[in-house]
Amino acid sequence: MVELDTRLERWIVEHRVHWLDDFFVALSHIGSYGMVWLLVAALAVLVWRRPAIFMYVLAGDLVAHLLSYALRVAIGRDRPPLRFSEPRALVHVPADPSFPSGHAATSFACAALLAWLTPLPRVALFALAALIAFSRVYNGVHYPLDVVGGAVLGLLVATALRLLVEALRRSEQVQRAG
Repeated sequence: MVELDTRLERWIVEHRVHWLDDFFVALSHIGSYGMVWLLVAALAVLVWRRPAIFMYVLAGDLVAHLLSYALRVAIGRDRPPLRFSEPRALVHVPADPSFPSGHAATSFACAALLAWLTPLPRVALFALAALIAFSRVYNGVHYPLDVVGGAVLGLLVATALRLLVEALRRSEQVQRAG
């Protein structure tokens, strides 16, 4: 599986389409630290006047970021540029290990939370999350399994937060009724 993962990463970076380079570099930048998701959440707060939206998305972003970092350090998978010098990465190569992708984890956590909390189109939210995740492979700083692992982690974080919030709401309702 790892060999196939490496071959797929090599194929993607060796077949980059020059006119798409700036697009995928920009996606990586806006996905850094969940910036685009926090902006969308802030706009959602203004539109729907529900400040909790921002707090939930911020919590998902932070938890996904911290968990992905802890897992990267624990797993220690080298990034592609440490193994292959050409073609060069299109973005700055982070010093931390590769698996799972933090961009993918935060993007999928935030997209799932926004899909739950707002009437924003789910397809658009998850398409943006997938494009940000793919940008990390295209730009040469992650393997495909890194972004798949990050996406799964992000969805797990969002699901855990949602279940926690719903359990707290039920608990409050029971306390008020009892």
